[in-house]
Amino acid sequence: MTDTKGVRSTAIFEEARPRLLGLAYRILGSRADAEDAVQDTFVKWQEADQRVIESPAAWLTTACTRRCLDLLKAAHRKRVDYVGAWLPEPIHTASEDNAEEKLALTSSLTTAFLLMLERLTPKERAAYLLHEIFGQPYEEVAETLDMQEAAARKLVSRAKTNIGVEKSRHQTPRERQDELLSAFHAAIHGGNISSLSSLLSADVRLTADGGGKVATVLGVLSGKNTVLAFIADRLTEYWAHYVWEIAEINGGRGIVLRGETENDIAASVSFGYDGDGNVNDIFIVRNPDKLTHLGDAAVH
Repeated sequence: MTDTKGVRSTAIFEEARPRLLGLAYRILGSRADAEDAVQDTFVKWQEADQRVIESPAAWLTTACTRRCLDLLKAAHRKRVDYVGAWLPEPIHTASEDNAEEKLALTSSLTTAFLLMLERLTPKERAAYLLHEIFGQPYEEVAETLDMQEAAARKLVSRAKTNIGVEKSRHQTPRERQDELLSAFHAAIHGGNISSLSSLLSADVRLTADGGGKVATVLGVLSGKNTVLAFIADRLTEYWAHYVWEIAEINGGRGIVLRGETENDIAASVSFGYDGDGNVNDIFIVRNPDKLTHLGDAAVH
């Protein structure tokens, strides 16, 4: 006999899964940890008395958010011993350029924006994401975080002040991004850095995350001359033999570097832009643990 209740229960969860995964990734900055949080939420959902749950979507969001906050505390403790710079786990994203809602969602997936969220306390981060990105009213945000509505409003207000929302979620035209990718490729393979130089801001930064598992620059390189010298003197030698693949990474145009096989991903490269469309951040992830899910489906 078919377990219709079980089928319906699973269907409700699967409908909510993309939203939960998108929320969890933005809170945690890790696809692997986000999937763990969503799976833990599914287990809790199965164990709950669903007959008394008036709004499954709200219940699932609350359970997932609270689990993420627990995981975030543990993640912060681990980062104390992290070797070199830490960057969020890169993900492959796919969005329709003419879809305003998807464009807004992917702008909250950029590496620069996720790093901005690192400035916030765990509850500030959750409150901001729930209200500003996922459209929850303050009353529901307060219930999710087990606090008064006034306190939830203050959390969101502080978060918006701390991260500079408009600047961090600036969208650069795709044509400008493609121009950068061409110039970056020319700099690596042809040694021509003049075109790339014109697209970089004076205070551009280059951050690389190897997690202590592969060789990479440990500190953040700052300034156009320093970054260009590193690209010309080091990356032209190290990256020339890799296969380059243009990809949508965290809501923007980026690069995936592959070795001899399809599954041999050596690095991902994404960029941050200032209000004038110039590159002010170059993000390189080489930690192999963070490249495992790069070919998986998008998270919105």
